Amino acid sequence: MQRGIIDRFEGDLAVIEFDDGIKDIHKSLLPKQATVGDMLVFNGDQISIDYEGKNKLAKEIEDLANELFED
Repeated sequence: MQRGIIDRFEGDLAVIEFDDGIKDIHKSLLPKQATVGDMLVFNGDQISIDYEGKNKLAKEIEDLANELFED
């Protein structure tokens, strides 16, 4: 099982950021509701959205931003 985050869409491709690099995957292979910033789980031929992982990552980013901009 591998996890990646949708960085952006370029035409019919989704640019996915993995721990080991970036890969382009055809949008038709992703869940229809997938959007930029979604965390995806790749398990064999199945690709699903990890909403819990996405929310956890968003919270970590928010906490880091708050630390940077503290008075």
